[in-house]
Amino acid sequence: MSAKATTAPGSRLLTPKDHILMMIDFQSQMAFATHSIDAISLRNNAALVSNAAAGFEVSTILTTVAEKSFSGPMFSEVTDPFPNLPLIDRTSMNTWEDAAVIKRVNEIGKRRIVLAGLWTSVCIVLPALSAIEQGYEVFVICDACGDISTEAHQVAIQRMVQAGAQPITSLQYLLELQRDWARATTYGLTGDISKRFGGAYGIGYIYAKTMFGASEGH
Repeated sequence: MSAKATTAPGSRLLTPKDHILMMIDFQSQMAFATHSIDAISLRNNAALVSNAAAGFEVSTILTTVAEKSFSGPMFSEVTDPFPNLPLIDRTSMNTWEDAAVIKRVNEIGKRRIVLAGLWTSVCIVLPALSAIEQGYEVFVICDACGDISTEAHQVAIQRMVQAGAQPITSLQYLLELQRDWARATTYGLTGDISKRFGGAYGIGYIYAKTMFGASEGH
């Protein structure tokens, strides 16, 4: 029987309302030892993800580890888009073993988890594998994660993918939430974030604005 195409999006695509974004341990002590990605790119990509999530009103959890005693505050690029969102500080390396985090996950009640943070091989792998085992669908924003070496980061991504996690990137995350330039309510938001954090993609935003006629503020 032949397939018949329809104009419906695939069920595997993310939407703003179907997942929880977890931003994990974007802190100075963790960043100092990160070498798989340069600090500027890491912070830029984290800012892109945070601004996208805030703008699209994605359910978000911000969590740190040992903030006061060792790791320091979370990057302002991550926290600034969420001025009223409290941070959850942990002692556990595995976010999924923290009672306050899991309480919040259950309160939100969504079965998709999107992860970004430091380090990939510990603070991302551990909750990813734990969530998958409990029946959650997990996505990892690979270029908004980092580790002590490129090998450590890559092996961690491979391990999560083998367990069923889906790798994505920061700009892909933003554009998957928008998905159609004709969505005027978030067109300006998406364009502004692209221009600020999307590198050369800002040119694409200007092109789309010209071609499709959407305007900011409409």
